Amino acid sequence: MPEPTAVSEREQRVLGIIETARGKRAKFRDHQINMAHGAGGKATQSLIEGLFLPAFASASLDALADAGTLPAEHAALALTTDSYVVKPLRFPGGSIGELAVNGTVNDLAMAGARPLGLSLALILEEGLAAEELKVEVEAIARAAGVAGVQIVCGDTKVVERGHADGMYVCTAGVGERDPRAALSPAALRPGDRILLSGSIGEHGTAIMLARGEFDLDAPIESDTRSLWPAVDALLDVGMSALPPLDAGRPDIGRPTHPAIRCLRDATRGGVASVLNELARASSVAMIVDERAVPVQAAVAGAAEILGIDPMYVANEGKFLAFVAPEWAAQALAALRRVPGCEAAAEIGEVRGEPPGMVLVRTSFGGRRVMDQLVGDPLPRIC
Repeated sequence: MPEPTAVSEREQRVLGIIETARGKRAKFRDHQINMAHGAGGKATQSLIEGLFLPAFASASLDALADAGTLPAEHAALALTTDSYVVKPLRFPGGSIGELAVNGTVNDLAMAGARPLGLSLALILEEGLAAEELKVEVEAIARAAGVAGVQIVCGDTKVVERGHADGMYVCTAGVGERDPRAALSPAALRPGDRILLSGSIGEHGTAIMLARGEFDLDAPIESDTRSLWPAVDALLDVGMSALPPLDAGRPDIGRPTHPAIRCLRDATRGGVASVLNELARASSVAMIVDERAVPVQAAVAGAAEILGIDPMYVANEGKFLAFVAPEWAAQALAALRRVPGCEAAAEIGEVRGEPPGMVLVRTSFGGRRVMDQLVGDPLPRIC
């Protein structure tokens, strides 16, 4: 990937102002909750960092982690939780039930944990057709079977008509941390390569079109799927560089080669939000080549008509992998062998300067700042 063009004095000044603003701790000053607080952008960040983290601070709580760690005697367990309020309940390529299972196991996978079991809580609206409920129960069971997890406990509540969009789904997931994984934003280093597991924007675009609010017709389906098979393949990369296992020590304590630095699925707020969160948390810069980012033609066309950037659109089956440069080619080849990841691509690089910033090398050869999502420009999609 070519070096970026020299930074002008004016651009340096602008980047310095943005860097200073981003270095300040987020504060929660809003008087009421609005839809932007759930969109995965700046408002979400202020809610989490300004309200939740100070109240719930603990050694196991990480604002950026997809799952927390629960130490156990013979293994390290990961725990995650999520809620799903998508509308409509069914959309091209998936449904709320399938989305709930895949979204939960994917949060575990991003933490390097093999999914084991899920809890399932259903909040049902009075008047929901029994047939619709049956279809979603079947979708949940089918997705759990594909992902290799069991539904081990659950709960059901019914609320009055008009108090829910038919059905809300709440989950918790438990997984066992894989001894091959040593994943952390703190592991990012200048020179690391940024891999994307496939084309972006399909889930969010499919939901927008399914809502019927736009006079558009495009053959776009959600990409919802379990990402553990792809993570499993990536964790094998670099294993040959590990020192021999000490026969007197359990596998869980084995040192790992840092070939795979960090993983994040690009859900709410899309790829742009993930890059910004990690750049800020790790005090590194991200340089992304716009031409290298895979986007289906139908998604690109719909995004252009709607005036949105696919980089901010949610995905439910795509993730970013940050990989040591000497292992990037091998990691990319491993990804492309996994069904659903054939279009995986190297899209950028981690740099040291300017810290906390994400810069995009445009198709025209210039550069621009890719900022965090502001407001709630998209309908509720997860």
